[in-house]
Amino acid sequence: KITSPVNFISAQKKSEISINTIRTFTSYFGQNSNAKLLKYGVKSYTVVYETNWKGQVIKASGLVLIPSGVTQSASILSIQHGTSFAKDEAPTVIGGLTGIELFASAGYIVFMPDYIGYGSSRNIFHPYYDKNYSADAVIDMISAGKQFLKKEGVSFNEKIFLAGYSEGGYVTLAAAAKIESQSSSDIKLAAVAAGAGGYNLNHMLKGITSTQHYGYPAYLAFVLMAYNNTYDWNKPLGYFFRKQYADALSKYMGGAYEGWSINQHLTTNLPTLFDQEFYGRLKKPEGEPTLKAALKSNTITGWKTNTPIRLYHGTNDEIIPFENSEVTLKSFHDAGSRDVTLTPISNGTHGSSFFPMLKLVLPWLVQVNY
Repeated sequence: KITSPVNFISAQKKSEISINTIRTFTSYFGQNSNAKLLKYGVKSYTVVYETNWKGQVIKASGLVLIPSGVTQSASILSIQHGTSFAKDEAPTVIGGLTGIELFASAGYIVFMPDYIGYGSSRNIFHPYYDKNYSADAVIDMISAGKQFLKKEGVSFNEKIFLAGYSEGGYVTLAAAAKIESQSSSDIKLAAVAAGAGGYNLNHMLKGITSTQHYGYPAYLAFVLMAYNNTYDWNKPLGYFFRKQYADALSKYMGGAYEGWSINQHLTTNLPTLFDQEFYGRLKKPEGEPTLKAALKSNTITGWKTNTPIRLYHGTNDEIIPFENSEVTLKSFHDAGSRDVTLTPISNGTHGSSFFPMLKLVLPWLVQVNY
């Protein structure tokens, strides 16, 4: 892997949002308890930077949100977004308010990487649930983002916060693990908040091989197709999926369609979705060793850390089981970490737990920051 200095390439102003607009949005989404924390309008920029992909330096991109008129040195908060099937859902592409503006309005400089496969690197098939590329997209964006802030004369301090939900929860922990494993890292984490990420992929596999139903099959297809590309297995889709679904995925998983749309062309019945022989091997302990090794190597297990880490998860999550976060929490405690907790979001599903998490995370991060 190339270890070259990460370079900021360019930045372009995207939008400016007033404090009144952000307050209205906050109220609309039931975040009134956080309204008192909002102080600033927000300017957003698209930043292009260098990262690595299969041994080559490539251009990647992300969003930078800066609180307008902030006078003191602001802390940096890198927020990692959830799964995007459609390329046009990338942070630098999508328009309108997303909820992330709340953090910048509260006084944080917010970084939000597109990830490899979106924005400036949209020609690449996104390396979904790959621990290393997930971490690098965040770490390299933080380094390049700091260069951009210095260039613009924006004052910031060295407190770095990480937060994310769903795939973003996974990416957040992947980045935290890599930052803290590298003694040479100049990033000092202040706090980490991760929600509903499929951190333990071995645990996810056990669930999939012990049931016949999975409500969002496009997620499973995304993982298999990403690994097939990222690790250059180059197997035909018919190796993994029955022909009609392999044909559908080759047509609809190219980045033009959203997940709900892709699901309409698949089935939630796993024995029918997968190629019969592949699914049979998957359920045997010795079957599909290459795939299982990839899942194991991309599983995030806890490490000994003094950084405050808060995990959040809906107790009725039908996509990533709540138990996945319980297993991850235990691995942190087993490693000797004491300031890692799990907050259950009562009766929350995968889709409904994001805003309840947002409501809890913002005041906690502000409390840790000041």
